[in-house]
Amino acid sequence: MRKQPFIILVTWVAITALAACRRDDPKPDSPSSVGTPYDLVIPSNLPPMDIPPDNKLTVEGVALGRFLFYDGRLSGNNGMSCGSCHSPSIAFTDGKPVPKGIDSIAGPRSTMPLINEGYNHYFFWDGRAATLEDQILQPVRNTIEMHDTWPNAMSELQADPAYPTLFERAFGTEQIDSLLVAKAIAQFVRTLISGNSPFDKFRRGEGIISPDAQVGYALFQEEGGAPGQTIPVAGSTPVIGQGGADCFHCHAPAAGLFTDEQFHNNAIDTVFLDVGRAGVTNDPDDIGKFKTPTLRNIMVTAPYMHDGRFATIDQVLDHYEDGGYASPTVDPFMKFTSPDMHLGLTPQKRQQVIAFLNSLTDEEFLTNPAFTDPGPPHL
Repeated sequence: MRKQPFIILVTWVAITALAACRRDDPKPDSPSSVGTPYDLVIPSNLPPMDIPPDNKLTVEGVALGRFLFYDGRLSGNNGMSCGSCHSPSIAFTDGKPVPKGIDSIAGPRSTMPLINEGYNHYFFWDGRAATLEDQILQPVRNTIEMHDTWPNAMSELQADPAYPTLFERAFGTEQIDSLLVAKAIAQFVRTLISGNSPFDKFRRGEGIISPDAQVGYALFQEEGGAPGQTIPVAGSTPVIGQGGADCFHCHAPAAGLFTDEQFHNNAIDTVFLDVGRAGVTNDPDDIGKFKTPTLRNIMVTAPYMHDGRFATIDQVLDHYEDGGYASPTVDPFMKFTSPDMHLGLTPQKRQQVIAFLNSLTDEEFLTNPAFTDPGPPHL
């Protein structure tokens, strides 16, 4: 009888410890423990990618996401998929000023390329989505784009002979819902890494780029304006001109992503019918500001700007050479909006900058068979 309290105490400790282990360990059938871990290969000149802990990449999840990315049943007429506007051969954009949805209604903004999206923290031109998964959910229910409802799309996917099993393999459930669809597509999109352009290989010591491209890269990182010229900067200290292309402020090359992922008014208008970032923040200081796109594969992603107004890279460079238009929210980096000031690139320097931009074209990315349409879903 004297041993009974001790036995009870030991039993209570054992049960408590077992319960704690069960709380800490994932359930065998939870999404975090289902599937084969996917080996995401990231070129050494790119930073590590921060994968959400609730959507780790798996072989099964990426494969499922690829099927879904190209499945027209996510649209109201079963005729438009994510891949309809995001073509691999042109860096997952569509080559149009603005896209048209299933009802032939033109959207207000151009299709952004899907390049290294796994590094982003803002999505869409106005940054209204904070995660890739949220970004994927939106076009399906957008009345201008895919114009469907998620319940309808899920019902059609559920009726497919292959999808329930594919979802079970990827997420441990045959029950299809919109959040799992978004997670699967996000897994696939995170594998769309571009980091093997001639410039990348040059940076890693694996190849060379032309002397003109090397000079163009140096110009890319230098201030514009005549060498030695004092250039006013709104709200900041004046800078001294270096005769460069003045690209590096927004298209930051340091991490190899060629975007600062911030929002800028780059002086393309004086009055903005599309208010850009301000439509999300309701802040008048954000009127006319749009997200900086990456320059990777820029030579195959024309037309340019948020509304596709520039058909060629020369038109883009013309805009920056002239300085654009002053407006209340114009970015301080746009230092040449005054009529008497210009960026100052000579024709030779312009061609050298273009040579550098050409070196950012990643043919391996554009032709990777793992990124193409796999056909109808199959086991």
